[in-house]
Order: sequence, then structure tokens, then C-alpha cells
Amino acid sequence: MQLHFSPSMRSVTISSSNGFIDLMKIKVAARHVSYRTLFHTILILAFLLPFVFILTALVTLEGVNKCSSFDCLGRRLGPKLLGRGDDSGRIVKDFYHILNQVTTEQVPADLNIPDNFTQLVSEVNSNTYSAKDFAIILKGMMERSEREIRESKLQELMNKHFAASSVPKGIHCLSLRLTDEYSSNAHARRQLPSPELLPLLSDNSYYHFILSTDNILAASVVVTSAVQSSLTPEKIVFHVITDKKTYAGMHSWFALNPISPAIVEVKGVHQFDWLTRDNVPVLEAVENHNGIQNYYHGNLVSGDNVGDNTTPRLFASKLQSRSPKYISLLNHIRIYLPELFPNLDKVVFLDDDVVIQRDLSPLWEIDLNGKVNGAVETCKGEDSWVMSKRFRNYFNFSHPLVAKSLDPNECAWAYGMNIFDLHAWRKTNIKETYHAWFKENLRSNMTLWKLGTLPPALIAFRGHVQPIEPSWHMLGLGYQKNTSIESVKKAAVIHYNGQSKPWLQIGYDHLRPFWSKYVNYSNEFLKNCHILE
Repeated sequence: MQLHFSPSMRSVTISSSNGFIDLMKIKVAARHVSYRTLFHTILILAFLLPFVFILTALVTLEGVNKCSSFDCLGRRLGPKLLGRGDDSGRIVKDFYHILNQVTTEQVPADLNIPDNFTQLVSEVNSNTYSAKDFAIILKGMMERSEREIRESKLQELMNKHFAASSVPKGIHCLSLRLTDEYSSNAHARRQLPSPELLPLLSDNSYYHFILSTDNILAASVVVTSAVQSSLTPEKIVFHVITDKKTYAGMHSWFALNPISPAIVEVKGVHQFDWLTRDNVPVLEAVENHNGIQNYYHGNLVSGDNVGDNTTPRLFASKLQSRSPKYISLLNHIRIYLPELFPNLDKVVFLDDDVVIQRDLSPLWEIDLNGKVNGAVETCKGEDSWVMSKRFRNYFNFSHPLVAKSLDPNECAWAYGMNIFDLHAWRKTNIKETYHAWFKENLRSNMTLWKLGTLPPALIAFRGHVQPIEPSWHMLGLGYQKNTSIESVKKAAVIHYNGQSKPWLQIGYDHLRPFWSKYVNYSNEFLKNCHILE
């Protein structure tokens, strides 16, 4: 760029460096413009024009695909020259304001809501909407999506409940085949344990485990895992309690598949003379109470189970409380252990959905400080989903009797792996308290609690629980998908409590191997019944 002054200093020409193109000519009036003013003007232009040229070139290159006219370029360049940026922030802020306005407004029932984003864009292009109309359409689309997702989730939970409550074909087949074997094979009917070992069933120098179940496959895993994990398997005695219909099959399994060197006893509830209706009021109540029959066998989606305010988590809890196992005597039988095993002083009670990964004999050495029940507390731990259970999670504190008698913040504890001091238990009124609250819940039409046998046990054992180290018993593998694998490996007992049992198709694939490694798939009965295929 060059500056050319006329000899008379009356004109100034700004041209390109080669001199062929005149960019600007300035004629100076001698009478009105001083040389000093002219010099300052030229100096300012000399500095300003290169910047204008560079800014124009950058904006042009930047918007070459977006701006095809001088008008567009002006709209882009103008705010920059005036020191203003784009106004997208103001537009977003205005749109937020509109969204807040429509938050409290109802979406019209007759509003035509697009089915998807593509249709929304198409309608916006073909119609003139105000910002508010557009916000209401968005709200309608979101509400419909949320409603569909909720309904889908509730249906998923319902299907999962049915899957968890049903007996898999393979396990049903196993029970039938073993029952048939009991009737035709004398070896399957042999005495368990053998006569010379009977005295050991009441020998308190042995480690006595009690397992109550009607699931033969699950029972085999519990016993096998306990024996294989023990440092002294020859000191283990398993007392397996089952119902009358499963007794023959359960007996056949352990008679044909002895877990040497441990001792296994199989007994049906019908073989305990003490289990009569006079001694077990729970049994009569469960069988005869119309409210229980309607609750567990009625319409699962009627009444207060599904409402507009029912969350999937609440619905899942209500479905879980309707599991048929909660009206089974096998689930209540643990409250009668001191009477069923009058010669034993200390036992470990196990649920059938656990796996033992470490020697449990140290449990018998734990000082319970005169308490009856050694259990893991479930209100403390790293997993806020599984280990956050307090009394408020199990009881209806809107009921005046519950509100008056219990503390909602009291820490709950886990059933499934408990060390019971039966000698100390016999000095308490735990059983009577359990019965009293169970009957009160029936009289209250099951409004005190709805979830299984743990709530009355939480009340009955109050003041009789000694917390034990959490690593003894890890819970949640049946409903917590994001379980820490490292924590599972370290736990002495892992518990698949919840609906996703490892023997079901809905079990979590990454957690099933911890259970299935104790299943003998080469067993003839398991192969013939296609277990877990």
C-alpha cells in the first residue's frame, strides 16, 4: 500500500503497492484543512484499513458456505465491527423463560403431538409456531415418552415377578425324576445319615448348619460350597429341612450324591412332631386367613399396586412382597429352631440362595455378648442401594401402632446367614413376640408391613442382635446388577437375595459363575433335565 501526495499537497491518493489501482483519493481544501489534520487522518487510515481488510477476509472465508450475499456478510460483519458478538445466548435465555412458563400448563388433550424428531422438524418447517407453542409440543412429547417408559418398566417388572415366582422346567424335572428314583431305587432311600453317625446330629462339638428349602438344585450348591470351602469338612453337619412334596426328591439327591466327609440329614416338616397348629399359629393363620389368600393369589395389578404415582421401585417392592415363598412354612420355620433342635446350642442358618466361599467355622468363635442373633447390619456400607436399609424401609410408619412402637431410623439386619445361639434364645420371648406382631398385621389387613418374614423378625429380635463383620455376608446379588466383583470375591458368603436368582434365566450373567461353579453338570439327573442350558 502506498500514499501519494500531490505537489501542491492538495490531494492524497492511497493505492496498491504496484500503483495500478487507486483505493482512495482525498482532496484537501486549502482553506479548511490544515496539514496537521491531514497528516493525522492519513495516519489513522493507514493503521485502520489493514485491520478492516483482514477482518473482512476472515469473516468471508469463515462463512463462505453459509453466506452467499453481501447482505448476509453485512449481518455477520456489522456486529463484529461494532464490538458485539452473536445473540444466541439471549435467544437461549428467552427460550428457558418460555419453558419455565409452560411448566405449569397442561398439554391440550387434542394437541397433535409428533411421533418422533423427524416429524417434529417437518411440522416446524411447514407450520408457523410461536416459541410457546413449540415449547408445549416439546412438553407433550416428553410427557408421552415418560409415560411409555414407565409403563414399559412396570410391565418388565411384572414379567420378572412371574419369572421369579415360577419353577423352571429343569428344576421341576429334577424334582420329579429324583422322586421317581426314591420309589424305585433302594439306594436312594437309604438312611441319612447312616445309623452309626446319628449321635453326631446333636453333638455340639460339630459345626451345625440348617438349610430350609424346597429347591434341590439350590440346596446342593449351598452344601457343596460349604464343604469345599471348609478347612475341616469332616466336622460339618447339615440339617436340610424341606416340605412334604419335595422330601423324597431331596432325600434321593443327597443319598445318591453324598457330600463326603460332611454329614447330611434330610427331614420334611411333616417329620417334626412339634410342628402342629397348636405350636405354630403362623401355619394356621397363613392357611386360613382370607386376606392373605387374596393378597398373594389375587389380581397383582389391582387396587393400590399400580397408580399414577407408583414408581417402578415401589412397584417392584410390592411385587416382591407377593412372592409365594412368604406364605410358606419353610420361610417361617427359622423362628422355631430352638424347639426343632432342642439338643443344639449354636447353629448357622442359611438361605438356599447363598454360596459359601470361605471357611465359616470361625463364626462359632464369635462372642455374641449374650445376644441371640449374630447378623450383618444392612444400614452401613459402601453400596448405598443394598446397605441402606432401616426400619422405615420395611414398616408403614403412618400406622399409629408402628409409629408408637418403632424407630424409623433403627438399623435393619440381614436374614440369610445368621449365627443363632439357641441356648440364649430359649431364655427369651422372641417366638411369642413374633407371633403377636404377625397376628396384629393380619388383624390390620396387612397394613403394618407387606414384605415377607423379615419385618416381624426385626421386631422380635430387637435387643437380641449382635452385629458381625460385613465381609461375612454380602447381599444384593439378586437385585443389584452393578455389584462389585472384587467385593464378591472377598465375601465369605454371597447372597443372591432378590428376584434374579442364579438358577433362573433372569439371573445376572456376570454373577452366575460364582454360583454355577458348584453345580455338577456331569450328573446324570442334571444332564437329563437340561439344567441351565
